[in-house]
Amino acid sequence: MSTNQQRGNAIPLIELVDITKTYSNGEMAVQVLKGISLKIHPGEFVAIMGQSGSGKSTLMNILGCLDRPTTGQYLFDGRDVSTFDRDMLALLRREAFGFVFQSYNLIPMSTAVENVEVPAIYAGMGREARRDRAVELLDALGLSERMDHRPSQLSGGQQQRVSIARALVNGGQVILADEPTGALDSRSGEEVMRLLSDLASKGHTVILITHDRDVANNARRLVEIKDGQIVADGPTPRALAEGAPPPPVAARTIEVPEEGQDTGWTAKEVVEAFMMARRALSANLYRTILTLLGIVIGVASVVTMLAVGNGSQKAMVERISAMGTNLLVIRPGAPGQRNANGVATLIPGDAAAIAKVPNVVVAVPEFTGGMTARAGNLDYQTQITATSPDVLMARSWEPASGTFFDQEAMDQYAPVAVIGQTVANILFPGQDPVGRYILLRNAPFQVIGVMSPKGASPVGQDQDDVVFVPLTTGSYRLFGRRDLRTITVLVDDLALIDETQALITTLLTTRHQAEDFQIRNTASFIDTLSAMRETMTILLGSIAAISLLVGGIGVMNIMLVNVTERTREIGIRMATGARARHVMQQFLLEALLVSALGGVIGVVLGIGISLFLTLFKVDIQLTLPPMLLAFSCAFATGLIFGYTPARRAALLDPVVALAAD
Repeated sequence: MSTNQQRGNAIPLIELVDITKTYSNGEMAVQVLKGISLKIHPGEFVAIMGQSGSGKSTLMNILGCLDRPTTGQYLFDGRDVSTFDRDMLALLRREAFGFVFQSYNLIPMSTAVENVEVPAIYAGMGREARRDRAVELLDALGLSERMDHRPSQLSGGQQQRVSIARALVNGGQVILADEPTGALDSRSGEEVMRLLSDLASKGHTVILITHDRDVANNARRLVEIKDGQIVADGPTPRALAEGAPPPPVAARTIEVPEEGQDTGWTAKEVVEAFMMARRALSANLYRTILTLLGIVIGVASVVTMLAVGNGSQKAMVERISAMGTNLLVIRPGAPGQRNANGVATLIPGDAAAIAKVPNVVVAVPEFTGGMTARAGNLDYQTQITATSPDVLMARSWEPASGTFFDQEAMDQYAPVAVIGQTVANILFPGQDPVGRYILLRNAPFQVIGVMSPKGASPVGQDQDDVVFVPLTTGSYRLFGRRDLRTITVLVDDLALIDETQALITTLLTTRHQAEDFQIRNTASFIDTLSAMRETMTILLGSIAAISLLVGGIGVMNIMLVNVTERTREIGIRMATGARARHVMQQFLLEALLVSALGGVIGVVLGIGISLFLTLFKVDIQLTLPPMLLAFSCAFATGLIFGYTPARRAALLDPVVALAAD
């Protein structure tokens, strides 16, 4: 049996049956291919020749499964390609086809060896194996010294050889060469054609698309196309001169899984996508930094604002706790009455009666008022508090030096005073106040002690700006009245504080025959204050979250621009076998990588800003949960705002993507 008879009886590797392709532009439809029927057997070297606009490039796109016909049937190795979904077509391109483009279509950010590796990555080949394969091919094509160069560092002929190596890395059963010499000088063009002829002689099916008859004559079969129709199909002069064509080559079986058999994302794919995403971000470092900026600012704002909010809340609670959290403060005046300090409804006898209520440790009577204290030639306006020795227990406060007055001083109306640190520093700078005298309303009081530092109160008042005197002495010599401004009650069991408050309310109402007093529970005050601080923290966190949201929108915008600018790269990856999920993985991981890196930098920056604020006496509390929250939000931002650009990239049509500028 002759070779021609063998070819006629064998199943064609590629068979087109009445293929048409129509492009619609609004109401206008243009038919580019008009009933193309063609059979190509394994091992053939076929040139498809036609002038610009003849439909040869459209035919090549259909042959390479980059585009679908409008009507007709395309059989590859006996299987109807029209039944394949996007991923099955990608797998067929990866396993069966190798593309050699006129414009080379190399990925600019990748080196020569990395460009060659791309189809092998999507084929699941191991890193070392595909690197060895790529190096072997480039070495065979004379590029052993240019492997680590990027396309911009290679000549046109070298770039075309890289694209040939890429077409062969997965086997290259069918080599589709679209005007492979169109952008080359004559010498480089001759080298490329020798390579293609050599591949054909080794059993590869080579389909050459060209408008140049001299280039087409390098093939053994010439198919001429004009106005979307095949007008001639026969052997080239070279084939006639060389005699009978070589015997048919058995086609390598391509196992294309049925639709729905996709195993989904794998750890290996994600790792490969991560590495490609990292290289892409490194290649566009300036843009990456700008993308990071929004995330960094948002995360740093979250960390800093929550640290400030938590620190303020903690400091406030600590100040209240220093005053005593199990206190009841009783003031004169009916509930709801404001500015009742001048109302005389509480007397020392009330404090003595309250002290006998169950769960009450002490009841401290107090009368306070502003007054000028004088020591030598120094005057200072301060707060005078006339009270009992039990104030030390109620406020958990002890003298730093000297002593506090006792009950005997109370009984004897002793003119003694215990001063706070602020008063001591102002009236006795650089001196020990104990044993010295101060004048209050021109009455001498001997300083017998100086209190330990207390700091600011929850409302910001300086608690060290105070002078304590015995209640009896203050009532008689300083204020001229026996009623009280407050009674501070220290309870034993904080869990029973509400019951104790109810008992005191009943006691005083009975004594006064009216509810002419107000009781404030410091425990409930802490709860209220904490709720206020939590609300403030939420507010600050919300403001920071808005910053993070703005950063996320920036990520999405940059990624959308990224997809637009890298549309051709996406087309190259799809042409070399990338499925939709591979493209989705790469662009989504780029967004996640940017967001995660921005999150880490933002957390570190937030910590740095928070520590810097401590130099200005700002209360800061750095805890792990807000940092984890901020980082998680940044990561989620990348996931949410990166999804749309990644999906847009994954759904691009390969032939449209390759045509992008």
